[in-house]
This record gives sequence, C-alpha cells and structure tokens, in this order.
Amino acid sequence: MFNGIIEELGKVTSVKDIGGGKELEIECHLAAELEIDNSLAVNGVCQTVVRKETKRVAVQMVEETLRKTALGSLKKGDEVNLERSLTLSQRIDGHIVQGHVDTTGVVESVQKEGTNWLYTISYDPEWKDLVVGRGSIAVDGISLTVARESDNQFIIAIIPYTWEHTVLKHRKKGDKVNLEFDILGKYVLRFMQNRESGNQKPGGGLTEDVLRNSGFID
Repeated sequence: MFNGIIEELGKVTSVKDIGGGKELEIECHLAAELEIDNSLAVNGVCQTVVRKETKRVAVQMVEETLRKTALGSLKKGDEVNLERSLTLSQRIDGHIVQGHVDTTGVVESVQKEGTNWLYTISYDPEWKDLVVGRGSIAVDGISLTVARESDNQFIIAIIPYTWEHTVLKHRKKGDKVNLEFDILGKYVLRFMQNRESGNQKPGGGLTEDVLRNSGFID
C-alpha cells in the first residue's frame, strides 16, 4: 500500500523485452534502501524489485500491466515517479493508494494559472461514478484532489512543488497517464451495485439503522 506522496524521480536506464513483458532498469537513490522482493510504485503501478545494485533497481512488467497502464510507453532516459510501500508507523499524507491502476487517462490540456498548473484529463465514461469533485485520485501515482469534473473529464490543480518534483512537468496534451480511483469509492459503488441487483443479503449491508446504531448519525 502507498499514499501517493512521491519520494523520488528515478531515471529509466534500460528497457528490455522479456517474452510478452518488459523489464525496466531504474537509476535512483532509493535503490540503497530497497531489497529484492520489495514493492515499488513506478508512476503509480505497484511493481516488485527483481534485481538491485547500489544505485539501480530492476522491475518486470507482465502483459496485463502493459495492457492496463501507460508503463509500456516508457523509454530510456524517461523520468518516473517512485514511492516505496508504507510502513505501519508512517503517516498517510495523501490517501490510500494500492498501486493497482484502474485505467489510463489522456491529458487534454495544460494551462498555467498564477502559480498553479491546471491539467484537464479525460477518461473512459465507464469510470464516471468514481470521479468526485474535491475527492481523491491518483494520477501517475500522485495523490491529488479533483478540482472540477464534468462528463468524462476532470481537472487537477498542481502546485509548484508537485510540478517540479514529479513527472507531471513532462506531461503534455495527448500523453497517457495512469489513473487509480479511491478504493473507498470503489467499495461503496460495488455495495450499491450489489444492492440494486438484489445480490445483497437480506438484512445485511450498510443501512441507516446500522449507521444510527453505530453512532454515525443522530
């Protein structure tokens, strides 16, 4: 599990084909603190360290990862967002991010507004119920807040620090980005879908009485 706070920008030093997948070698300072089998979020995609040196680590992407994320477009010299998995004693400064990318979005525009940058990102309408204004979303692994949303697009406002210290400064119109929607929203949506389809067990689930008895509402 991650929290969407990027620790370092790594640099891709090689991309190798491995059957239907790919192996990325990444140069980063975090390599000194990582071990083989550790989890590492690369542009928001949870990957496993399969090899490490003093200043480099390698991760391997299978076909499913290449189909569902934008990692397949990475090439030598590209920068990537890196975040290690959380520890139990670590504060969650962003939001709960699993590193399980749901889909990719497309950057429709990048606009400078005062000190901020406004990114408009489009996505497949099937995910519309999971994008909420002022809600959390992970874009290339970065925990961000949806500033505005309409139809199948949303806008995120990027502060100078985030722009400078993540790969967003390289993103331009037409680029693909990895999207992971809030896990809490996904659970609520699944619950509601089950309830509407009649799959919810009689007397079970989240009801007004349950919330009242638990002290959440008066």
